[in-house]
Amino acid sequence: METVVLDVGETITRDDRYWASWADWLGVPRHTLSALVGAVVAQGLDNAEALRLIRPGIDVAAEYQAREAAGRGEYLDETDLYDDVRPALAALRGAGVRVVVAGNQTARVGQMLRRLELPADVIATSGEWGVAKPGSRFFERVLEVAQAPAERTLYVGDHPANDVLPAKAAGLKAAHLRRGPWGYLWATDPDVAGAADWHIDSLTELVGITGR
Repeated sequence: METVVLDVGETITRDDRYWASWADWLGVPRHTLSALVGAVVAQGLDNAEALRLIRPGIDVAAEYQAREAAGRGEYLDETDLYDDVRPALAALRGAGVRVVVAGNQTARVGQMLRRLELPADVIATSGEWGVAKPGSRFFERVLEVAQAPAERTLYVGDHPANDVLPAKAAGLKAAHLRRGPWGYLWATDPDVAGAADWHIDSLTELVGITGR
């Protein structure tokens, strides 16, 4: 592999703070929202459905703006990173692999990730590109920044429908990460098992996969 591209949520960052802040904003116990997220994930629904169960008819985009205006919007710092992120990305770059971080996140998250000065060549989000997973245009942009042929580019993520399956459809190699609710829930699903080129439990396994 010449380039490794990593998803963001539950691949390099924990979603704990994200969902906790939504629970606090909506005035429900954090465990309640966490359980609802798990329930909608198990049904194969968009995770925003958990918010709609708490507040039917919620305009998520408008509520997001209201949170930002109140100073209670998105935030990321070093504590949101999984422990294996920095050593794995540094090892990949040290082996001569191009490292890209690209996921379905807002432009604001892209800015915060770049401020963390991760050992990555490119950090980009769907909010900055104007295209999102699982759309094919997102993976076209991935290949533009990967600067490598699709068959020499590896996409790493936890979500089968957003990461593994569309990456394979775009001709990339795919690694399914057993991390976060989606990663654990779908780890043994036959479709995911058959589609992914590799199944990993830690990002540190990527150096061996690249063969560098």
